[in-house]
Amino acid sequence: MSAEFDTMSAVALRALVARREVSPVELTRRALDRAIATQETLNAFFVILEEEAMAAARVAEDAVMAGAPLGVLHGLPFSAKDLMAVKGVRYCSGSRAMANNVADVDAPAVERARAAGAILIGKTTTSEFGCKPIGDSPLTGITRNPWNLAMTPGGSSAGAAASVAAGITPFALGTDGGGSIRIPCALSGLSGLKGQFGRVPVWPTSATPTLAHVGPIARSMEDAALLFSAVAGFDRRDPFGVAGPVPDVMGAARASVAGMRVAYSPTFGYARPEPEVVEATDRAALAFEALGCRVDRVETVFDTDPADLWTAEFYAGVGTRLRSVLENQRDLLDPAVADILMPALSQEMRAYYASVFERYALREKLRRFFETYDLLISPVVPVSALEAGRDLPAGLEDRNLVSWVFYTYPFNLTGQPAGAVCAGLSAAGMPIGLQIVGRACCEDDVVRAACAFERTMPPGYNRPPARA
Repeated sequence: MSAEFDTMSAVALRALVARREVSPVELTRRALDRAIATQETLNAFFVILEEEAMAAARVAEDAVMAGAPLGVLHGLPFSAKDLMAVKGVRYCSGSRAMANNVADVDAPAVERARAAGAILIGKTTTSEFGCKPIGDSPLTGITRNPWNLAMTPGGSSAGAAASVAAGITPFALGTDGGGSIRIPCALSGLSGLKGQFGRVPVWPTSATPTLAHVGPIARSMEDAALLFSAVAGFDRRDPFGVAGPVPDVMGAARASVAGMRVAYSPTFGYARPEPEVVEATDRAALAFEALGCRVDRVETVFDTDPADLWTAEFYAGVGTRLRSVLENQRDLLDPAVADILMPALSQEMRAYYASVFERYALREKLRRFFETYDLLISPVVPVSALEAGRDLPAGLEDRNLVSWVFYTYPFNLTGQPAGAVCAGLSAAGMPIGLQIVGRACCEDDVVRAACAFERTMPPGYNRPPARA
């Protein structure tokens, strides 16, 4: 098979499969070979499911040749992050404390992707319990960025992003409790979608059940929308599940954005972005104006940085899940993760519930904000790159493991849909991310805007210059 298949869109590949012009067996074999060949350089995979994937590919090929009805993802290889359950496969959440855990069920998104014809080739790496927005853990080591192996691909969906950027699979399933889909998309030149909270079922119960999302990472927002369309929708196993219809994200991918009301905020009133990041998102705001949107620059979106509200919720959840390990086997944990979990566990009950009510007030403020605007755009992260193995960028050492990101965690607190696309490259040739946030339950608006923006950019602008 030609190397062009490593960069071809999922939408195009699916059409080729349906026309019998490309074989699911060939696609899967190529994806597996690339995954295996890049493990020493990228370290994107925690588990590679070679035998299982090839068996599924042969079944998919038989269905094509028999003229059977094909699912919307038929024959397309994908991966799932190690914060998601895959039946019969190790389910360790990037932690040595869970190294022998094996899932006895498929997570709903894995189950649905497979039912739609996609072929799971493996589980990808994550930071420990998704606690860091970078790509390392004591269990799996450092995952690296195909754009520059000295840099992190971002996290915590690190392996998912590295594998998609490297052309291993056209898309992947990640999770997002504070930005873990959007952050690696920004640092790896990709597109990703965190839907409305509860839109894609999260089950078994997450360590951060009031913040966790599952969603797609892809090389374009249209491909992300394709995977999202297959995995979204109500499931009774998720107590937070959204029971309403899923918006038509595939239709939105081709729609015009003319007339949309867009707020552009480079800092939200508190972030400290690099000048190159602001320059790239400034250009993106101008692109939306050229597309016919009304764009207002809004300097202050939040009265204060909601990092403490997010920290109180996220790290208390993970800390509670890991309390026994923290107290009895702390040496198994990433030291930086252990250090941030202990204070979250020591919260006094009244202080915790004060933060809960502040969170609801934040949601209401954003609901009113979106009575004026259809979309809010911003940077995804304040930097264009971060060295692999570092927890914090230079100059932001006063922040905690996630609060240095600034832009993503507010929308896990509010639960509304948010996506990321590549806004361009830095002078050093590294990707810069643009975040697009929509009104509650309006994933179609996010997809519509993201795809329209991507069409203004040169072909291949978000591909690494050389394969890892």
